Amino acid sequence: MFFDYTEKTQNLIDKLQAFVDANILPVDREVHAWNADPANRWKPWPGLEPLKERAKAAGLWNLFLPEEYGEYSPGLTNLDYAPLAEIMGRNMWSAEVFNCSAPDTGNMEVFAKFGTAAQKKEWLLPLLAGEIRSAYLMTEPDHACSDATNVRTEIRSDGNDYVINGKKWWISGVMDPRCKVLLLMGQTNPENPRHTQQSTVIIPRDAPGVKVIRAQTVFGDVHSPGGHCEVHLKDVRIPKENIILGEGRGFEIAQGRLGPGRIHHCMRSIGSAQRALELMCQRVTERKTFGRMLSDRSSIRMEIAKSYCDIEQARLLTLKAADAIDRYGARNAKDLIGAIKVVAPKMAQTVADRAIQIFGGMGVSDDVPLAEILATQRFIRLADGPDEVHASQLGKFKIAQYAKPGAGWNNISET
Repeated sequence: MFFDYTEKTQNLIDKLQAFVDANILPVDREVHAWNADPANRWKPWPGLEPLKERAKAAGLWNLFLPEEYGEYSPGLTNLDYAPLAEIMGRNMWSAEVFNCSAPDTGNMEVFAKFGTAAQKKEWLLPLLAGEIRSAYLMTEPDHACSDATNVRTEIRSDGNDYVINGKKWWISGVMDPRCKVLLLMGQTNPENPRHTQQSTVIIPRDAPGVKVIRAQTVFGDVHSPGGHCEVHLKDVRIPKENIILGEGRGFEIAQGRLGPGRIHHCMRSIGSAQRALELMCQRVTERKTFGRMLSDRSSIRMEIAKSYCDIEQARLLTLKAADAIDRYGARNAKDLIGAIKVVAPKMAQTVADRAIQIFGGMGVSDDVPLAEILATQRFIRLADGPDEVHASQLGKFKIAQYAKPGAGWNNISET
């Protein structure tokens, strides 16, 4: 199996890394300080839009979008995108500079794959241009939505409209003033078979009846400017042309949206872990304890070696999953997607934890990004489905695959 990058991809890697070095890293602390200041809550950092224009002019735009989307995409495969997403993952906020941040990426893919011409014109084009942002409303406080068929928000037919009532939470990005459109997964057909009860509809952010109840914190952080919020919908009325694909297609859309999104998370997790490893290596060459450099201690070298091995293993599994999606489609690569979604964030969390231990007190401060990496990877283990759901499904797939008649130990002839 070869993961050599094309000349085009390698050129993009070099351009992206140079852009990050010149434009992202120098302002990293400034952005974090802005977002952490309560006076700036729900306000994007003022330097963001100029950076986005610079990235767009450099051809570093919509890199995530698969090649079939023509003029809006640079024409990359998932395998091509993996090293680029890894570079973006070294900073928690940088993906937006290149219009490659969640939840917009998943929502753009939904519009691009499943939207009508009118829906694409009204919502996809502004999203592709980076003029607006979006949110995805699936998870509910009253039901365990790691099983998406548990979604119970009501989408009721009323003449030429749908009327929506329900509660959602952990809705990322909804507080950003640039958020203009919501994609909501709800229940239209409760009497249908389990996987055809749900539908996906488009709701303008300013529609009457959409109410943000509260901002939810993640390890004490509200993640301004987008936030994660509990949102209630009370008699929200939308025209029926705002449904995507048709009634009963919501689960299908969700699976199509989440597959690529999961591996994008993993690609960025690799970048976060790589940054933690590099910081760890730099730190041990600067500190001396009890008369010896940290870099000379075997226990420290062991932590660094284990981290390198863990990162390389996860990186290779990420690339294998990306390659399988390109070759066979996300549906046929679901075992590899599930495997890497379990492996990558936990690996990055572990590497960040080792780095924090080596840094000591500085590691838990905001002087270095290690605490942020650890906290982010911990909640990524819940985002787009918790580890347990992916592991359970993966185990089910493998049992079905390997327990077929004629497979395994029980087919070995006695001698």
